[in-house]
Amino acid sequence: MFDKVLIANRGEIAIRVMRALRELGISSVAVYSTADKDAQHVREADEAVCIGSAQPAASYLNMQNIVSAALLTGAQAIHPGYGFLSESEEFAQLCEECHLTFIGPKSQTISLMGNKANARMTMQQNHVPVIPGSEGFVQNSQEALQIAQEVGFPVMIKAAAGGGGKGIRKVTCAEDLADAFLQAQEEAQLSFGDNRMYLEKVISPAKHIEVQVLADQNGHAVALPERDCSLQRRQQKVIEETPCSVIQDDERQNLQEVALRAVKAINYENVGTIEFLMDPQHNFYFMEMNTRIQVEHSITEEVSQVDLIKEQINIAAGQNLSLTQADVRIHGTAIEARINAEDPLHGFRPQAGHIQQMTLPGGLGIRLESGVTSGDNVSPFYDSMIIKIIAHATNRKLVLRRIIDALNEFEIQGLTTNREFLVALLKQPIVQQGEYLTNYIDKEFLPLYTMQADVSEEAD
Repeated sequence: MFDKVLIANRGEIAIRVMRALRELGISSVAVYSTADKDAQHVREADEAVCIGSAQPAASYLNMQNIVSAALLTGAQAIHPGYGFLSESEEFAQLCEECHLTFIGPKSQTISLMGNKANARMTMQQNHVPVIPGSEGFVQNSQEALQIAQEVGFPVMIKAAAGGGGKGIRKVTCAEDLADAFLQAQEEAQLSFGDNRMYLEKVISPAKHIEVQVLADQNGHAVALPERDCSLQRRQQKVIEETPCSVIQDDERQNLQEVALRAVKAINYENVGTIEFLMDPQHNFYFMEMNTRIQVEHSITEEVSQVDLIKEQINIAAGQNLSLTQADVRIHGTAIEARINAEDPLHGFRPQAGHIQQMTLPGGLGIRLESGVTSGDNVSPFYDSMIIKIIAHATNRKLVLRRIIDALNEFEIQGLTTNREFLVALLKQPIVQQGEYLTNYIDKEFLPLYTMQADVSEEAD
């Protein structure tokens, strides 16, 4: 086992990893930018090293400085968290070359799954159902048009190296395809330095379903209960829950078997997530694989009773998984809400500034994960998430009550947040029933929420 681990991240995920390290008796090394010199993750670490200025490219994306910090402090491994360098093939390879253990999959696996078009082809070859579309890269708009006409509109044009909703365009008719293809390609080049594209048919209406997988270095693999991540705004997750309330036990078992088939096909190691779309007939189609821990891993931990961060560290140290597929159980239900420093009534504009006071909720079944507290600053340079509130209960009706109560109890002074937006969303009948789809927020809820806010302002 490791004696010391460097955490190549910031905020709540850095603190989450530190907690796991403390329980394992491992020392932690934090890295920080000049903007984060007083941050909570710096205060809580055993050691901390400044790695650059405020801009992410100069600090949290600076591979050489991070590796140097690890070598300087005598760390044996690096945990990348999520975001930043967590899915960087180059960073994982650099760690390997410097004899540092990257707490994640091998660099070759990150490369294979990081390119969405290659991932599709790999899954097709191993009999994992994928969304109908291109079989490889789409070279130009003419080829895209031909494929779109074969699978039928609407289609999604996607960046092969994509992520975070960048380099993606939905096209509903042939006349719009050429312009959309060029726009997505230009955005992909600017965002990822890679303009290769692929095309998929739009599966709509649909649910976005994820399966958390774990695989050790000795051939053991496990798939945990699925997460329903269909509550999205512009393809960015807002609220997540597990398990999906409309998936039956036999469907769940089939989905887990498909996920394990995908894991074994690529000889995956460590923790990852396989993402699917589920159509109205409950057919599942592979979308992509995230080769890292995810923001919403907390709800899976609550329902599976598995510490995913500890599993990551143990796997990287060569240990076997702590459970088998036969051990997997569903313990109640859990929902996560992300409170962000943003203004929903003005295009979700990010809000940076000083947290004057933050009042936290509590009670049975409430878990909080945050990287800031009262008196801290929310930086304009990084993600605007302030806190994750996770509710867990024996049944879905109770967990919905708990998450709404917790959101209502949460108060913050000094910044505008999306708290009221989240409460209003969770109270919607379609959300209460669990029947929401990926287009619900953008198409139905957000226009209604904005209109009601406008009416309220006029009344005032």
